[in-house]
Amino acid sequence: MDILHLLADETIQVGYALLGALTPKILALIFGGCLLGLVVGAIPGLTATMALALLINLSYGMELDGAVAFLLAVYVGAVSGGLNAAIMINIPGTPSAAATCLDGFPLAKQGKGGLAIGTGIIASFVGTMFSILVMIFLSPLVYMIALKFGHWEMFLLALFGIMICGSLSAGKDPLKGWIVGFLGFATAMVGMEQIFAYPRLTFGFLQLKGGIPLIPALIGVFGISEFLAVLQEEVAYKIEGRVGKVIPPLREFIPLIPSAIRSGIIGVIIGAIPGAGEDIGSWLSYDIGKRRSKKGHLFGTGSYEGVVCSEVANNAVIGGAMIPLLTLAVPGSPPSAMFLAAVWLHGVRPGPMLNFENPGFLPLVAAMLILGSVAMLFWGLSLAKPMVAILKIKREILLPIVIPLTVIGAYAGGVRIFDVYLMLGFGVLGYILRQMDYPLAPLVLGIILGPLADTSFRRALQQSRGAILPLLERPIGIILMLCVAWLIWTGIRGTQRYYAEQAAREAAEDDLPDPQ
Repeated sequence: MDILHLLADETIQVGYALLGALTPKILALIFGGCLLGLVVGAIPGLTATMALALLINLSYGMELDGAVAFLLAVYVGAVSGGLNAAIMINIPGTPSAAATCLDGFPLAKQGKGGLAIGTGIIASFVGTMFSILVMIFLSPLVYMIALKFGHWEMFLLALFGIMICGSLSAGKDPLKGWIVGFLGFATAMVGMEQIFAYPRLTFGFLQLKGGIPLIPALIGVFGISEFLAVLQEEVAYKIEGRVGKVIPPLREFIPLIPSAIRSGIIGVIIGAIPGAGEDIGSWLSYDIGKRRSKKGHLFGTGSYEGVVCSEVANNAVIGGAMIPLLTLAVPGSPPSAMFLAAVWLHGVRPGPMLNFENPGFLPLVAAMLILGSVAMLFWGLSLAKPMVAILKIKREILLPIVIPLTVIGAYAGGVRIFDVYLMLGFGVLGYILRQMDYPLAPLVLGIILGPLADTSFRRALQQSRGAILPLLERPIGIILMLCVAWLIWTGIRGTQRYYAEQAAREAAEDDLPDPQ
């Protein structure tokens, strides 16, 4: 009964938050932010994370509800906007729309580009709304579990987050993901530690005593490194066909409902996994959809069901990513990490105590996501044709406009030129990691979770007076330790298998006869 009462109370609060958000100011921020997100997401090379990184500085002077409304609308719009480029030019506007290319572009070549865009926009709306409902009903339950976490459990949770993010984002070589994750963990150790305020790894720089600021690091890793990668690419593309009719008939969606529900569940689950992200959810949903569908043989040839599987899932990740972020302060995706950094600047500390310190924050997030989804549906359907024209903007024109925004975003938080240097340094680091095929999401998650892991572990040892055995008697801690051990075991096996296959391929290539 307590749980039912809690869920009913949460639903009522979301309703009140929705009514409170229906003001000209908030609606203007939501519709304006969503439009900006759609534009950034539609341009190849600019991701949802970068959209938040570029526009986060606009939220500094806003009140909390305005900042949340604006940033979440940008988030929803940017994730959804990537389908325009994916369908019309076969280049995903964001990585989360990569799977949409497989069926969207063949549909465009058949003269059905507008219907594919309309189907994708509606699927994105369905995925986001589904994940919001799950977030509303599941978050209170997670809060109840999170309140039982002590310092030991929080340390293991942070460790588990870094490990699973590294395993998922690095593909067949989890070791690369772990290396990057613990590189981020080491970066988080810079500055005065939080118990005794002793400076560590500052190397004599007074500016580093406060630690590595999160927003310049995020902008550098996801923004500057992306620009450096884009500059060396020579991408020539043309828009395929005309947009034509955009809104598909309702009868086309009825057979797609089972696929949409399945994709929504997959997206929420992937979103709740620390650092996994929208692109993993999209690809996994597309793959499962192809296997389970009665028309799986049509996937890749121009199937509306394939578009639905991809777009429902990548948008369902949004609500799923908010569940660990709000309840445990662990972002479920890179864009949600940017949102976490933004709300920290406004004095909100997500985590197990959020319901006590800011009891109306979760309903506020749910309400703004709902309105952001409505704005995305409106803009996405009404501006499908003008959005395609944006794809014609040359990078030579775009980059000189966008790059100064990254500098402003890095500088505005602390008003220090040193933060701009940090942003550039992390940008070069991110570019080098990209070139070496290392994932970037674990680096950011390591920076975010590093202080939590460090402080929690040391306080747990203080409480047990340096003894480890009492910490091993806690049931939740034992479950988390088993999960970490399982990740290590499967990750090592996966890495060994990957390098064995690579060595076998190289040996087979060496054995091939010389064509000369």
